[in-house]
Amino acid sequence: MQNTVLQSIDECIRAMRALRSVEGLHFIETAAEWISECFRKQGKLLIAGNGGSLCDAMHFAEELTGQFRKKRAALPAIALSDPGYLTCVANDMGYESVFARGVEAFGCVGDIFIAMTTSGNSQNLVAAMDVAKERGLKTVAFLGKTGGKMRGLADLEWVVSGFAFSDRIQEAHMAAIHIIIEQVEQNLFYAQSTVSVGSQTH
Repeated sequence: MQNTVLQSIDECIRAMRALRSVEGLHFIETAAEWISECFRKQGKLLIAGNGGSLCDAMHFAEELTGQFRKKRAALPAIALSDPGYLTCVANDMGYESVFARGVEAFGCVGDIFIAMTTSGNSQNLVAAMDVAKERGLKTVAFLGKTGGKMRGLADLEWVVSGFAFSDRIQEAHMAAIHIIIEQVEQNLFYAQSTVSVGSQTH
């Protein structure tokens, strides 16, 4: 049993090393800069995913609307996760439309749409990415494996490759989310040249 546990731990460590890659560092730094600038200009985040990635999207949003490490102003982020909305759209328009409809409802120029998918092949996220681009949102994708159909669609993407299953990919994604939020808070509230963030959203 210990051997299998150690093997899993080694895989976790290998997933974390993806954060230190050139691609991982560029993604984290750029995403933090874009999100910080979005909030400075009174924009918001729309975040979507399926299954475990939806849980990650919800966690991403609540760390921003609530607080992460220290008390500070709330930051506007929406995970497209409301069960009434999801089941309404899925029932009436098909599951492939659930996130595109949310982007259509809430997305404005200056906002950022973030898609989270370990396979990159979720058609509902591909459709949402298309609507986000049509509406003038910046787009960010947390991907895994080969990047799938989503690869190359977002303005900024990170592919955690080399893992057959979603769990290790999601662990790397979550670590990146936490580091991005830490950097956003530093940029907006704790840097020497702190810029005030208002409470107005759209």
